[in-house]
Amino acid sequence: MVDNVFERQTGDGFMRCSDGHVRWGVYGAAGVVFVVHDTHGEPFVMLQKRSAMAHEGGNWSCAGGALDYGETPFDGALREASEEVGVPSGTPRILGEYVFEPATDWSYTTIVVEVDEPFGESMNFETDEVDWFPLDQVEQLGLHFGFASAWPHLQAIIKSASTE
Repeated sequence: MVDNVFERQTGDGFMRCSDGHVRWGVYGAAGVVFVVHDTHGEPFVMLQKRSAMAHEGGNWSCAGGALDYGETPFDGALREASEEVGVPSGTPRILGEYVFEPATDWSYTTIVVEVDEPFGESMNFETDEVDWFPLDQVEQLGLHFGFASAWPHLQAIIKSASTE
């Protein structure tokens, strides 16, 4: 027998949280907002348009999903992004994170990550479209409810990092 062997245990599934709401992700969930700066230093964010096969399909959000057992939010967010929109080149740099924790047994962590150049395309059935938007256009999109609630916090992280 080998000690300390980690076998992947998916967190895919709904759970009734301690606050009574049913949410996706048995072990919580995480997503990632990728940020790139144009030649003038203006930030653009990557968003995905969710397909009809996904929760709140037809709306824009960041790539993300259920965490697997023992997975960190950062690792889970990047894994989900690779499955949904692809993998950025270079080394992603964490700018910050926002944690939505409505229950004692469930949270959604959104990681804000700067990348060197735009990338992304629909990698599976969950994503209809991928695009990059300037910050002032995001609120004009039809946003996933959870992402819309997190956006002011995420935007503050991006603006703060862009002025440093």
